[in-house]
Amino acid sequence: MEEYKAPETILFVINPIAGDIDKTDLEEDIIAMCDEHGLNHHVYKTTGENDSQEIKKQITDLKPDAVFAVGGDGTVSLVAALLIDTSTPLGIIPLGSGNGLSKDLNIPQDTEDALELIHQHVVRNIDTLDINGHPSIHLSDLGFNALVVQRFCDGETRGPGSYAWIALQEYLSYEPKFYTIETETERFEGEAFMVTIANANAFGSNAAINPTGILNDGRFEICLIERFPKSAALGILYKLYTDSIDDSVYTRKLTCRSATIYNTEHEVMHIDGEPVDLGEVVKVQIKPKSLKVLLPVPLPEDE
Repeated sequence: MEEYKAPETILFVINPIAGDIDKTDLEEDIIAMCDEHGLNHHVYKTTGENDSQEIKKQITDLKPDAVFAVGGDGTVSLVAALLIDTSTPLGIIPLGSGNGLSKDLNIPQDTEDALELIHQHVVRNIDTLDINGHPSIHLSDLGFNALVVQRFCDGETRGPGSYAWIALQEYLSYEPKFYTIETETERFEGEAFMVTIANANAFGSNAAINPTGILNDGRFEICLIERFPKSAALGILYKLYTDSIDDSVYTRKLTCRSATIYNTEHEVMHIDGEPVDLGEVVKVQIKPKSLKVLLPVPLPEDE
């Protein structure tokens, strides 16, 4: 972990519609804080069209000391993907519906507290993943949850209530699919309800699929929920929300540095909450400590 170094120039990438929150006052607060501390600040607002190219151009032109993603997990992943293997750190001001990565990094969920990261922080390197050439920062998966994510993204309503309703509807008819998974040390072959590629701990809903995962240990986990009887569903859900899913008889975990997943039934997949079609062969590779992030200065007992 690098010590705090005062930045001079910061780029803020703001998603105006993330979390259905009006960000007008927040933008004013950001500008006021930067002015108070003598920081050069620039704001880019996402539009959903060519955002990656536009942000990359701003990073090249401005050469910022940090880039802050102001929004939800999608905004964070968009910005983080452009900062992998660079010396420019990622800052997060969480304003989405889930904010999964920021929670796993212990970034304050209160906006006022998160704003303090602008002028007071430490830098930490975390691992990222390469999935068929696509960067993954947090959690990606195949199977049931990925199907729900796709339905959710295709819908017109947002929020946890909408997600839960879609999940219930899909669960009633969903059948586990067959997968073959090969890592550098072991092999899995069989049916699974969900196959989660985990570089972190919990989904934005706080369901901890990988409660013991470490973001910078040079390894990732493939967390399997295998076929289970309908009567076990509530027990599995309870364990997901009490950090005890590893105790379930219906789960299995593969810890590795690389893996190949044979998705022969061509199940839908998502990477950090964005549905993607990667075909029948999914190759995953760890990129150790490839992303710098800004974190709160730890208390003395945490150091």
